Amino acid sequence: MDDCRERRRRCTKLRVSTDNNEMEKMMHREIERQRRQEMASLYASLRSLLPHHFIQSKRSTSDQVNEAANYITYLHKKIKELSSKRDELMLLSRGSFSDDSKDEMKMMNHVVVRHCLAGLEIVFSSRCCGGQPRLSSVLQVLSENGLCLLNAIYSIVDDRVIYTIQAEVNLSYSTLT
Repeated sequence: MDDCRERRRRCTKLRVSTDNNEMEKMMHREIERQRRQEMASLYASLRSLLPHHFIQSKRSTSDQVNEAANYITYLHKKIKELSSKRDELMLLSRGSFSDDSKDEMKMMNHVVVRHCLAGLEIVFSSRCCGGQPRLSSVLQVLSENGLCLLNAIYSIVDDRVIYTIQAEVNLSYSTLT
């Protein structure tokens, strides 16, 4: 009789142990499936942020991550280039204020370039009379340098026109150059 009880107890333990192992395996499979789904979702999100010419075709995940790293490196380089252009423009604008002569100061165009929430803000003024740069030529220079116009406002004060332009980097332009 004791022998029979002992066998039942062992069989029950074995069933419970087997049930626990199966349950652990099922939980592990489910957790792993969720992890793979989340990784696939994150890769798709990363892929959607890359310009199309960086993706070109459906590739392996490692290729896509490598292209994302290349794109980030490219953007860092572009930021450095644009920052140096901005600094150069700021130096030029400061240089335009070097003469103390009031008559010459009235004739000069004043340019200030600074960061703003949207990208860059460019403020410049010019005399209303001829010979001064027109807004269209300034916008052309911005476009040639990979900037996209967001907003432009002007005011007339005495005989001067004061322009305030907000621009951002045109990503479609910057990825092609």
